[in-house]
Amino acid sequence: MSASYPVLVQPAGLRFDAPAGTSVLLAAQAAGIKLPSSCRNGTCRACMCLMLEGEVVYGIEWPGLSRDEKEEGWILPCVAQPVSALEIQAPLAAPIEAAAPAPPPRPLTGARR
Repeated sequence: MSASYPVLVQPAGLRFDAPAGTSVLLAAQAAGIKLPSSCRNGTCRACMCLMLEGEVVYGIEWPGLSRDEKEEGWILPCVAQPVSALEIQAPLAAPIEAAAPAPPPRPLTGARR
């Protein structure tokens, strides 16, 4: 059985478990927590957040972070995989709300020309 690591998302105090080998972003989504994201491959930096505690590894050689940013603790959750318990600061994190019901189908009107 593979390891799983607890992740605490501040300032909201959201918690989820991230399996080893799974990105922090995917683990959060599987737990019903939305983190900012766009490209999901480590280049756009939309998901960038500060790691307050813990350690991650990257599945790609050099994600879109400078050496200074990495040293300051910035991570890209879309490609970062936990190797310990994590505490991250992601102010825009929020529970994924239940999907809104689909609107009723609109009747087709007018003739196609």
